[in-house]
Amino acid sequence: MPISSYLKDRQWSKLLEFLRTDPKVKVGNPAKLRIFVEASFWMLRAGCAWRLLPREYGHWNTIFKRFNAWSQNGVWIRLFDFSVEEPDLEYVSLDTTIVRAHACSAGYGKDSQAEEALGRSRGGFSTKIHAKVDALGNPLELRLTGGNVSDIKCASDLIEDDIGRKILADKAFDSNDFLIQGLMNDCEMVVPPKKNRNLQREYDEHVYQDRHVIECFFGKIKHFRRVFSRFDKAARNYFSFVCLASTHVWLR
Repeated sequence: MPISSYLKDRQWSKLLEFLRTDPKVKVGNPAKLRIFVEASFWMLRAGCAWRLLPREYGHWNTIFKRFNAWSQNGVWIRLFDFSVEEPDLEYVSLDTTIVRAHACSAGYGKDSQAEEALGRSRGGFSTKIHAKVDALGNPLELRLTGGNVSDIKCASDLIEDDIGRKILADKAFDSNDFLIQGLMNDCEMVVPPKKNRNLQREYDEHVYQDRHVIECFFGKIKHFRRVFSRFDKAARNYFSFVCLASTHVWLR
């Protein structure tokens, strides 16, 4: 049975360029390394238990241990950072999306729910992905929290390096501290005011319509079953899959 390939030769060449320079990666035989990366993409797409990984990729436990080691060493995060190339920074958009957590994702450690980005919200345990994308909907920054954490929680970190840009976000980001931070960075805050504000602010409604690009981004990464439903106990492993899916968006 031939191995399913998720990477074109052009895409693999770009990833290999990074992997050769990362201090935590031993390339060895590039062909074997590609099979491991392809196996990781298969798991990302299928979303099944590691034991069901096709034998053609190698023994499932060997693949899992290497994937987990890369997660612990931050390789998948650095791979995503490397894939971000020439973003369109005419404006950036912020938003969050909720991911339901399967029962098998619980129990990593006693009282470790918050640590492992699990929170009880409507419908049970869930995880929340916080994201910032460029004007074309390509991901720039990602964060992970429990599903019960407010949208505004990671907003300050996400726009920390944005100077003089338009920042698009929905009403959930209508916070005085967040707006002041953006204004101090000389940013134009395109955020509609909440209805309970005594003084309704004006915002560029025409530009705000372009905020749909971040919803499109969430739609793209949720095509991968390992993202739209969380099965991983360790937050680092789930976040690694989110980074891998986001890397794929840049490689398209």
